[in-house]
This record gives sequence, structure tokens and C-alpha cells, in this order.
Amino acid sequence: MIALGSDHAGFQLKQEIKKYLDEKHIEYKDYGTYDENSCDYPDYASKTCEAVLSGECKLGILCCGTGIGMSIAANKIKGIRAACCSDYFSAKYTRAHNDANILCLGGRVVGAGLACELVDVFINTPFSNEEKHVRRISKIASLESK
Repeated sequence: MIALGSDHAGFQLKQEIKKYLDEKHIEYKDYGTYDENSCDYPDYASKTCEAVLSGECKLGILCCGTGIGMSIAANKIKGIRAACCSDYFSAKYTRAHNDANILCLGGRVVGAGLACELVDVFINTPFSNEEKHVRRISKIASLESK
């Protein structure tokens, strides 16, 4: 199960991602927003991240205008490793090396086709479990207590 969230600027991109997930028969849950009326992205980052942290969803995808605001908000939540990506390599290796659990995308930055490629590689790339990456993620987690 994939958790989805967006603000008004990322709403259309989220709709395209939903179509893609439907075509691939990948289950998801949409945590809003549900239209293009102006709203505050931290509200939807929080709901989406909580679904991932609770185990209700395995991974999350957040969309706003640039992806940056969502990634900043998401990374304030303990246990979340959100990455704002606009290229294939970053989306792949943030899962493989950083065990990122949230992908952030910018509706004003990436088109629907590229976004769906990034979603695909993000959800299908496993964490490598290499000792050096496990060690680094542990160090990142320790920063959450500062």
C-alpha cells in the first residue's frame, strides 16, 4: 500500500500518479488534498507520513509545486526519510542507499511521464542492507533526538 498526499500545486500530478498506480494494480490510499483549492502542504505531509510510520502503508509519495516544501515538512517527522527527486538515479539510490520511505515530487518541476518513472523505480528498489548504509541511516536517526 502506498500513501499519497499533495497540496493544491501537486494535486494534478498526484492524479496522474494515481492513474499510473491503478494501471499497475498497486494499492494506494489518498490522504488529500482532493482539489486545487489553496491549502497548506504540511497538513498533508503529516497525514501521509503518519500512514507510513504506523505501517498502514509501506511507502509514501508527496507532491507540491516543487517537492521541496513537502520534503522539508516530512523530514521534520521522526522516522521519515523523505527525498525530493526529479531524476531516475536519485529516486533509485535514495531507496537503495538511504532507505527513503517518502518520495517528494514537484508538480511544477516534473511532468507526469517522468513522475511515473520515478514512482516506479522508487517503489520497486529495495534497500541494499549493506553495512555502511545501515550505519549511516542509524546516524541519521540519531540526529532526530537533537
